[in-house]
Amino acid sequence: MKKVEAIIKPFKLDEVREALSEVGIAGLTVTEVKGFGRQKGHTELYRGAEYVVDFLPKIKIEIVLTDDMVEQALEAIVKAAHTGKIGDGKIFVMPIEQVVRIRTGETNEEAI
Repeated sequence: MKKVEAIIKPFKLDEVREALSEVGIAGLTVTEVKGFGRQKGHTELYRGAEYVVDFLPKIKIEIVLTDDMVEQALEAIVKAAHTGKIGDGKIFVMPIEQVVRIRTGETNEEAI
């Protein structure tokens, strides 16, 4: 089993969710986060004063999958989240040792 974490632009969330649904992924967790990479933030004008915005709003999507679903999920995320501009995001894949569904007590792949 693997955990896939994707950091994407907020306006791409619906497209990514739909793309994941099309490849058979039913459950995911979404968190609003802030961060920066090579973009290094930007400056904004507010009431005549200039402010540096270091952290940009992003969306973090977390999914736990069986090993055979990972490549399909990665392809779906990349295709749906791609704009070709800086700040499109990143995807991280990590191993998962154990999963337990609290309601039923099911473990591992049955719990996904």
